Amino acid sequence: MKIDLSKTKEILERYKGKKGALIPLLQNVQATYGYVPGEAVDIIAKELSIYPVTIYGVLTFYTQFCLTPRGKHIIKVCQGTACHVMGGKDILDYLSEELGIKDGETTKDGVFSLERAACLGCCGMAPVITIDDEFHGWLTITKIGEVLNRYKRQALEAGEAK
Repeated sequence: MKIDLSKTKEILERYKGKKGALIPLLQNVQATYGYVPGEAVDIIAKELSIYPVTIYGVLTFYTQFCLTPRGKHIIKVCQGTACHVMGGKDILDYLSEELGIKDGETTKDGVFSLERAACLGCCGMAPVITIDDEFHGWLTITKIGEVLNRYKRQALEAGEAK
């Protein structure tokens, strides 16, 4: 997939000469592309006169950054204590099997990405997932199946899924 690297150059201009701007710059790149492309890392490294490995050190340290394209819908499954006790691991396993992907992966059609979350801060609704910015709590395998099927139908209707 070809990406428009001029956007990276525009972002760099906004941070030119600012100390400590690497993380906000990378956040902006990710917000633009949905992930941080390797080609953008090369441009940033050259412009800031730092080694690409330094940038990758930051990208791999902070879990907020992704190095590969993510799905249109990001599913985060809470694995905090309350959710774990209430079946969060079973929910993660079910979604993994149902979508045919593991934690950190994206479906082949690019519709869903699955991520393990340390805690989503909704212990009273355990077990909880988010799909994009929408919270779904008090889940069971049956309920999560219904929620997932709703998103799959929407993706089919929008022509996103095959």
